[in-house]
Amino acid sequence: MTAPALAPAPRGLWPRSLLGRNLLLMAVLIVLGQLCAAVLVRHMILKPRVAQVADGVARNVAAIRAGLQALPQAQRHAFVQAFNEQAPLAQAGADTPGTWRAVLSPLERRFVRAVVQRLDEAQGTRTTPTADAMWRRDSSGVLSVRVVHEETEYWLNLPNVFPTREFTGAWLTATLASMVLALAGAWWLQRHLNQPLQRVVQAAQRLARGLPPRTLPEDGPTEIATVARSFNHMAHSLAQADQEQALMLAGVSHDLRTPLTKLRLAVEIAGPRIEPELATGMVRSMDEMDAILGQFLHFARMQEAEPLHRAALDDLAQAIAQAQADHGRSVALELGAPPLAPVQPQALRRAVDNLVENAWRHGAPPVVLRTGSKSDAVWIEVQDHGPGLPASELERVRQPFARGEAARSGRPGAGLGLAIADRVARAHGGRLELHSASGQGLRARVVLHAVDPATRSG
Repeated sequence: MTAPALAPAPRGLWPRSLLGRNLLLMAVLIVLGQLCAAVLVRHMILKPRVAQVADGVARNVAAIRAGLQALPQAQRHAFVQAFNEQAPLAQAGADTPGTWRAVLSPLERRFVRAVVQRLDEAQGTRTTPTADAMWRRDSSGVLSVRVVHEETEYWLNLPNVFPTREFTGAWLTATLASMVLALAGAWWLQRHLNQPLQRVVQAAQRLARGLPPRTLPEDGPTEIATVARSFNHMAHSLAQADQEQALMLAGVSHDLRTPLTKLRLAVEIAGPRIEPELATGMVRSMDEMDAILGQFLHFARMQEAEPLHRAALDDLAQAIAQAQADHGRSVALELGAPPLAPVQPQALRRAVDNLVENAWRHGAPPVVLRTGSKSDAVWIEVQDHGPGLPASELERVRQPFARGEAARSGRPGAGLGLAIADRVARAHGGRLELHSASGQGLRARVVLHAVDPATRSG
């Protein structure tokens, strides 16, 4: 029995493939790692550096104030100019008020607050802010501080104290480069993991179609090798169980047919001494038993390998209709001239014969045999005009030895007709479709692919 198809999960931002999930997870981890590294650098390197540089600047400003106090008024500007010229980035006219701009980075603002706090502490004004602590940055990147002495402003250049941006393009480039390298490594690793997993999927799909799966290589990483080894063991166990089941069914059917033949011969010999109605009933019962044993043999022989041949479904339908006519049954033909398809002729004939027998046994005439094609698929179906099956039973009756509720109280059977058709369809890479509507009976369609199933991917 084929498992019902599961509804696909709703699509969202989370990728459905394992490769996509691993790549997304890798990218998120890299970004989080870079952010954590930035936070650590900020708290363990930049903040201590801010405190250290702020102490040095505060001492320099205090020393310059002491120097300005000691120098005459005429020499103070030359003293400040000589100090500013020590800055390698200082430009001519940098002390012109029009060339300054007061845009500081967050780290520089923290640095300014630290310097102001130390200057206040040096002046003994812990609660009153320093009035002359003003900062600015010019277009060349020089950071300057204003010092007021005897109502005169002096701007002291402090070049290269901190960069204008805390996180430069180098940090962004390094982050992107590490992300690209990590994603490339994850893609390479996942690709090598996907190959053996894809082989497992293909082997499982062949097993689901009733075909013997190819033996998987048991190499590679330990986990992959374990999966392959377990799958090979499972496939071997299933094949062995199927062989034992087929052998048992074939043996029982063969052994039962011998006494059944003797009973039929005995009824024919004792015919004149048995009431006609009793003899007819006995022959009918033996025919039914023989049909059941025939289904057992058909089910057991499904494991036999049969080569594929390109055949016309119309020819198969006509041959089945002729065989039914030889038994006094009329089957209507509605042929759609589908293209040739690669099939196992005996297995497919056995499957359609079982569907026709099911229609006569549990349905009602007229029985219609149709063929057709759609896209890259061809199909052959059998429809009767009996009561049909409830929708709740359409999946269950595909199982071996399962019968519908109405069939249990009708003519005896083994419950293998639909199971044989279903397994034959899956062995061809196709499917068995069952449709039942009120007043239209049961319509059983075997859908096959118009190309060799062995050449189809997956």
